[in-house]
Amino acid sequence: NDANDLLCRDEHCRWFYGKRIDNPNTHGTGCTLSSAIAANLAKGFDMEESVRRAKDYLSGALGAMLDLGKGSGPMDHAFAITGEYRKESMDCGSMEA
Repeated sequence: NDANDLLCRDEHCRWFYGKRIDNPNTHGTGCTLSSAIAANLAKGFDMEESVRRAKDYLSGALGAMLDLGKGSGPMDHAFAITGEYRKESMDCGSMEA
């Protein structure tokens, strides 16, 4: 099975395709996806790029295969703490106070 998401805005719809990751630790995937989309929007990315980046982040967090405790645990949110997902859009101006 694949893990696909659909984004529709006005008359335009776009599929974001992904591979299902065989990881039982999926607690919080919906919250993580929505938070990652919001964070990318705050960094100045447009909606489609924000969804793409969030989906890639979620796949990476699941793919890191963190295994804590028993049952369905969380994914590894810190798998790329110093990497790609810290970047802001090149169009985003300084947000310093």
